[in-house]
Amino acid sequence: MRITTWNVNSIKQRLPHLLAFLDEARPDVVCLQELKCQDEAFPRAEIEEAGYAVEALGQKAYNGVALLVRKPLAIAPDSVRRGLPGDPADEQARYIEALISGDTEQPVRVASIYLPNGNPVDSPKYPYKLAFMERLRLHARALMDDEIPVVLAGDYNVIPELADAADPEAWRSDALFLPASRAAFRAILAEGYTDGLRACDPRDGLYTFWDYQAGSWQRNFGIRIDHLLLSPQACDRLVSASVQKHLRGLDKPSDHVPVTVELSPG
Repeated sequence: MRITTWNVNSIKQRLPHLLAFLDEARPDVVCLQELKCQDEAFPRAEIEEAGYAVEALGQKAYNGVALLVRKPLAIAPDSVRRGLPGDPADEQARYIEALISGDTEQPVRVASIYLPNGNPVDSPKYPYKLAFMERLRLHARALMDDEIPVVLAGDYNVIPELADAADPEAWRSDALFLPASRAAFRAILAEGYTDGLRACDPRDGLYTFWDYQAGSWQRNFGIRIDHLLLSPQACDRLVSASVQKHLRGLDKPSDHVPVTVELSPG
């Protein structure tokens, strides 16, 4: 089972790139973030025509997450969770989760997550980011109780380590790299989760985001903020992990690129 996470930064603008990626790479599950559209505007027909079932949680102009599942895999009935538990008043479309299985596949619970950016740090946005991450930690712990593979995939908006930024000093005062943000990320890992990409490839220079400004892509001034965290049962099945960096060089690309893990059959 190949599971990909990708912040597309507007599904409408990036639909041709997404359809080409689905045809080229044929991932089994795709976790999308930053759709920037409401559910009724999501290009469901085009994606279903490509062979994928769709579950989405949209929001006008902002946020938005989705799960795409390639047949013959399927989403278990009544398994879709829309929204992260812990704050009933939170209306931002940042979390969707479902149980995915097939005739020959052990079920895997997969979430698509778009964590808050948190900037500026002296505004309510940063406390919201940290509160969201604490809610995610608690939910990640609860998901362990079922003792089935779990993959928490998405744009975490966290640079975990110095090696995850081309120029760490440039991010010292940014919400993505503040000590509290990195500590909150480590706290999720401490619940028993593994960073799938780092488990397979510890090299420096593995980035998933390049800003549109100041020639960041041309200078490889990147950061790694898109992650797939695996429960022990998922980590036991981890075969490989990779970054599809070449998609950043397309015409009118997203500022993020896909990251994929492959799990062996259950």
